Amino acid sequence: MKKLLKQCGLIVAGLALSLGVAHAADEAPDALIKRISQDVMDVAKTDKDIQAGDQGKILNLVETKVLPYVDFQRMTALAAGRNWRAATPEQQQELVKQFRSLLIYTYAGALSQVKDQRLEYKPFRADPADTDVEVRSQVITPRAGQVIELNYRLGKGADGGWKIYDINVLGAWLIETYKNNFNDVINKSGIDGLISTLTAKNAKLANNFTKK
Repeated sequence: MKKLLKQCGLIVAGLALSLGVAHAADEAPDALIKRISQDVMDVAKTDKDIQAGDQGKILNLVETKVLPYVDFQRMTALAAGRNWRAATPEQQQELVKQFRSLLIYTYAGALSQVKDQRLEYKPFRADPADTDVEVRSQVITPRAGQVIELNYRLGKGADGGWKIYDINVLGAWLIETYKNNFNDVINKSGIDGLISTLTAKNAKLANNFTKK
């Protein structure tokens, strides 16, 4: 799982790009993914501070450029599964907060690893009326001769904008991976136990991140 999340963080970190929300709402989901992915891959490859692991700059990039295009509410609800409906509004809010932080550190920790990768996209098939689509791509690392299958699930919001709510790396959907882990913790110690587990994990990640 650790390797999977690292791969997810590496690629999703490449989604950061300064786009206006109104502009994003006018774009097809595949066009949105292609543009923000390629532009930020270019930034990650050329920004010396990011390549050197500047934590402040990396976190700021993730916070301001990646997060607007990820639906953390939907992502958390899906990862929690049937337990989401059993949680109080306060617990739901805290779960979203902690899960969001976990993904931020995952993405930020991998961002400086972007080197010589390039992106290729598979044909996009969707009906104009669809509000839930999948964009398929692959990441190629020439030096290693490695090809990583990478697919995105996006949902269309009420404002017409598209947001990512799930990612598939090497055949495994991120939501499903977390769902299994979340259920194990909830079965043992309840919703509050999951919140405590995520909070402790984030504290450890934050500490490790600032030491780099």
